[in-house]
Amino acid sequence: MTRTLYRLEGCPYCELVVDKLDELDLDFESVWVEGLHSKRDEVKRVSGQRAVPVLVDDERGLTMGESANIVDYLERSYGAA
Repeated sequence: MTRTLYRLEGCPYCELVVDKLDELDLDFESVWVEGLHSKRDEVKRVSGQRAVPVLVDDERGLTMGESANIVDYLERSYGAA
């Protein structure tokens, strides 16, 4: 798997990213994180922050947060030309 999405159940910002990944028919792995920011050590380790969503795109060597930025990146990188 080249894309990993760190997400929180019920998070509307995470769902925006999932919807875009699905729309573009991109495979990804979900890593479900804890509700408490203080328990999100894995997210902090990969991204330097504890907020979600965070997308790790190994194929392109990119790690990013903020749903709007991720959706824009996915559209620019994988959307129809």
